[in-house]
Amino acid sequence: MVQLQEYQQLLEKKIAALELPKEPKNLYDPLRYFLTLGGKRTRPCLTMLGCNLFGTPGIKAINAALAVELFHNFTLIHDDIMDDAPLRRGQSTVHEKWDQDIAILSGDVLFVEAYSLLAKHDTDVLPKLLSVFTRTAREVCEGQQMDMDFETSNSITKEEYIEMIRLKTSVLLGAALEMGALIGGAENEEDISNIYNFGMNIGLAFQMHDDILDLYADPEKFGKQVGGDILSNKKTYLLLTALELAEGEQKKALLDLLENQDGETKIENAKTIFEELKVKEIAEEKKEEFYQRALENMSNINVSNEQKQPLLDLAKYLMSRDH
Repeated sequence: MVQLQEYQQLLEKKIAALELPKEPKNLYDPLRYFLTLGGKRTRPCLTMLGCNLFGTPGIKAINAALAVELFHNFTLIHDDIMDDAPLRRGQSTVHEKWDQDIAILSGDVLFVEAYSLLAKHDTDVLPKLLSVFTRTAREVCEGQQMDMDFETSNSITKEEYIEMIRLKTSVLLGAALEMGALIGGAENEEDISNIYNFGMNIGLAFQMHDDILDLYADPEKFGKQVGGDILSNKKTYLLLTALELAEGEQKKALLDLLENQDGETKIENAKTIFEELKVKEIAEEKKEEFYQRALENMSNINVSNEQKQPLLDLAKYLMSRDH
């Protein structure tokens, strides 16, 4: 994980040094503020690690890595507006600190700046980078729309949920790695496909782990309300599994808690039903399925095991984190 930490530190310095215009202040100050809120910088690190995987120093992919991070932050600013979220990483969201119109426009500028950074790469690889980046941006928007549509639908399947998180979350991890690989000199189409699918499957496993943590994490380590998904009736893999399996009085009790209960009572009653149905175990099995697919993707990439190790270490960490 030493290499990952070095990349994280470099990215923090590069983000702090981004030369954004001073005026209009209400356009650029929100971006400076938001970019200092932190985060693990996992996605841009993946771009640099993807480059390194194919024998090229990760620094060569720094502009694509920054583009990935700015795009990710653009989606967060807009997601916060759509969710009417007051906080992001413990601090006020942009639309709360300024207003909604400013947040929309500031987010748009981040998206544009991401393309500007990407365009700094060599012309021999730039068309491929732009193709991957544009495809992914469209897919992320499709995933976000699906997520919003799910809020008002009562007929969501687990398969539809997985497709939503694939688009909203996982494709960006895959694209981050794919762009790094392209910059790193990867030419074999199977290798490129496998590194993309490695990222996508890790992203799916990551989201499964996130769904599980939301209900079963240690409150002192989690950093936010445990059971928040249950309180908001969010259609996670766990809830959809419970709705699929519950029958008779159990199904009636589950629907009642979703419609009529709140607070700790709602969370505890949901956990009781989930435990009776072994929902957590089913979600853990699905997480492991995606993780094993990712490991298979990595095993099929034609580079040395030593070169693969930093990405395998990161994947293992993401699967075992407790917050």
